[in-house]
Amino acid sequence: GNYYSWGDTATKSQYTEDHCLTYGLIILELQAQGIIDGNSNLTPQYDAATANWGGTWRMPTRDEQEELLNNCTWEWTTQNGVNGHKVTGTNGNSIFLPAAGGRLGTSLYYGGFSGYYWSSTPHDYGAYGAYVLFFSDGREDMRCYFRYYGQTVRPITE
Repeated sequence: GNYYSWGDTATKSQYTEDHCLTYGLIILELQAQGIIDGNSNLTPQYDAATANWGGTWRMPTRDEQEELLNNCTWEWTTQNGVNGHKVTGTNGNSIFLPAAGGRLGTSLYYGGFSGYYWSSTPHDYGAYGAYVLFFSDGREDMRCYFRYYGQTVRPITE
């Protein structure tokens, strides 16, 4: 898949502070510029899933990602030669999340070892971070990463 800075809808050749639209903007500035809505989640025009998939596709919120963490079974596995987690819901349905790593500057880091999936929710403190669903072999949790990092997106739809 592709890598995006938080709030950006296109991939880029460099993932740095200077190449990120939302880096350095506090919550009130993000709202005033229409980047996030009143619930503090990305608006459709700044949501990489909506911009690239269209229709009702969007990035999950922090709460939706936490629901996935708390209510599903996580199994580290390899599918078609790709490491990642098989995530199985209480209804028996499952998805596979590749351990695609992330991008910083022009480099890929931890590809095949870790997954970093943006939520549509900025971090509550400061002007620099957003929530990420993180996982590796034996660990799954929510973290905060700098918005300029290149992370993957797993679209959802209603």
